[in-house]
Amino acid sequence: MNTGIGIAALAPQHIRAIAPYPPGKPITALAREMGLPVDSIVKLASNENPLGMSPKALAATQAALGGLSRYPDQYELIQALAERHGLDMVQIALGNGSNDLLDCVARVFLGPGRSAVFSRHAFAVYPLATQATGAECIEVAARAGDYGHDLEAMLLAIRPDTRIVWIANPNNPTGTFLSHAQLRVFLEALPPHVVAVLDEAYNEYLPPALASEGATLSWLSEFPNLLITRTFSKVYGLAGLRIGYGMASAEIIDLMNRVRQPFNVNNLALVAARAALDDHLFLAESFELNQRGLEQIVAGLKRLGLGHIPAHGNFVAFHVADAAGVNQRLLKQGVIVRPLANYAMPDHLRVTIGLERENTRFLEVLEKSL
Repeated sequence: MNTGIGIAALAPQHIRAIAPYPPGKPITALAREMGLPVDSIVKLASNENPLGMSPKALAATQAALGGLSRYPDQYELIQALAERHGLDMVQIALGNGSNDLLDCVARVFLGPGRSAVFSRHAFAVYPLATQATGAECIEVAARAGDYGHDLEAMLLAIRPDTRIVWIANPNNPTGTFLSHAQLRVFLEALPPHVVAVLDEAYNEYLPPALASEGATLSWLSEFPNLLITRTFSKVYGLAGLRIGYGMASAEIIDLMNRVRQPFNVNNLALVAARAALDDHLFLAESFELNQRGLEQIVAGLKRLGLGHIPAHGNFVAFHVADAAGVNQRLLKQGVIVRPLANYAMPDHLRVTIGLERENTRFLEVLEKSL
């Protein structure tokens, strides 16, 4: 019997209100749309490592192909991460990408009648993870002029029903960075009923002067309401295998493991991440390539008279008039970057740092597209 009620109406309102996350356009999709050869397209939209995955990780995945009939065992990677970071194994949880862990912590601490605080222009998954639980989003205006997190304003926005405050450092898509001194003052002032989720997906791209300014991991013993998330998708080059990790007090990790799917990370991702963790040469090469690429892109943008937000990751957000039109002209010429209109930045585009030749191609095509 047809009652005339649509299936969508059976879902909770907070689910129906979610706008799905728009991923970067795949190379194959642009090839279909524009009739371009796949090998002629340069994708600089999704903050992927242009060097690909490390040779050690690739060899490890190939060697593991024969064991795919078995369910995965996370023990070895968690043990290696614990030793690397000086933590107990019970302080680490693995995720199907760090996004999976953001979703887990939201499911643990949020729900109807609760709220979460985040900055405008911060990573789009924060409001998505919050909305999916039925909790209320509290968006705080970014610092005037530089698009960065306003930590003082975020503290003032916290309510008695707030349970999570989301912080990305460096932030995607703006590339802004909060000093460790700023973060520590924030954590010291944070009410104990609020969990601070510190998303450090781009941590490995920080130059030594910033990375050594203060080890955030050392704070875990001081702040039981702190969760730090990192990923193997960026500098490690394992975006397609989807693996990340979270570090926190044993209590937080225990709660997250209660909602985490038991086999959320597959065998190939586990062995690749374990091997990549020790490929120090690949990490050094990736870091140096990114530093040179940042200089190349920034110099090119300045030559074209385009302003940019100072970058601390493997991407640059830059200001351009008619950003939507420029983006379409770039696509027609086979260059994919990321429009930022869905981040309330309609006059900005974000470009990932690529190989030198890819950066050159982008700048050449951008000049023609202005």
